[in-house]
Amino acid sequence: MDRSALVVGASGIVGNNLARHLVSRGWRVHGLARRPPQIPGVEPVAADLLQRDALHQALSGLEPTHVFICTWMRQPTEAENCRVNGEMVRNLLQALEQDRSLRHAALVTGLKHYLGPFEAYAQGVAPETPFREEQPRLPIENFYYVQEDELFAAAKRQGFSWSVHRPHTIIGFAVGNAMNMGVTLAVWATICRETGRPFLFPGSPMQWNGLTDVTDARLLAKHLEWAATSDVARNEAFNVVNGDVFRWKWLWPKLAAHFGIEAADYPGHATPLERQMADAAPVWTDIVRKHGLAEPDLDRLVSPWHTDADLGRPVECLTDMSKSRRLGFTEFQYTPDSFFDLFAQLRQARLIP
Repeated sequence: MDRSALVVGASGIVGNNLARHLVSRGWRVHGLARRPPQIPGVEPVAADLLQRDALHQALSGLEPTHVFICTWMRQPTEAENCRVNGEMVRNLLQALEQDRSLRHAALVTGLKHYLGPFEAYAQGVAPETPFREEQPRLPIENFYYVQEDELFAAAKRQGFSWSVHRPHTIIGFAVGNAMNMGVTLAVWATICRETGRPFLFPGSPMQWNGLTDVTDARLLAKHLEWAATSDVARNEAFNVVNGDVFRWKWLWPKLAAHFGIEAADYPGHATPLERQMADAAPVWTDIVRKHGLAEPDLDRLVSPWHTDADLGRPVECLTDMSKSRRLGFTEFQYTPDSFFDLFAQLRQARLIP
């Protein structure tokens, strides 16, 4: 197989799962990160996308046929998000121009394409659901748009095809990831079980009662490979979610039961997880010591601020997958199993008891 992948952001929830998937499919895979993880079958590349000269040197001679951009860097304002994350994509694609081997570049963004950036999240007029790829951009700054424009310009200049992938909340295995609801909820459920604290849904009434969906990182990996290797998917943007829908008031008790606890009664308003977990670090240290777990640093496991942003939305979030289905991508993932499979991985890695 004449396919060589450069997975950018190999240490993250998307890149890690994608790299493993591509290796299993027979690809030659390089995994780029500032501190690349050791993944069986993946050749690590240590590089910083903001250090342009060093990046050119690190990528010289790799000659990937496909690049998958699965990383971003959070900044204090959206203007800085636009500047920094746009520069990262631009530097990367310019560095890959030197070998002229690139056939396809895939960019992973998300539903903030429709909802707006964190500082203006779901504010103003609520976008119509289900979200569809043809919906116009919002008239505000959004680093996803900047990343897309860098991708489009480089594709036109260098002659490769592109795809953009817009997952909802991603559920999958990763450590040290800034956007990781599944691991965050697993750790919080463990703390509740060990201490007797209430396992209380932290989000808004809309999210508790309304329909929603999520994206399994393993399904996203399949979608990325499909789009990168299918003629019909060239130069297209795609939503990508599991394919089922649910209400958190239905799923939350199932997550609780998995950990042998009861879900607390929902009080009818948001109770942010960041506040509930404010004093959890020393509690987690005790749990790690008691059970001989592998990661004592709570901040490397949980991202309550991001979980609060997702579960606190005051608007419905439901995603249309018709475009992918019509073009031939028919994979499906049952959402409860996304969580339960993740919890099993976390136990195997000794990250939760």
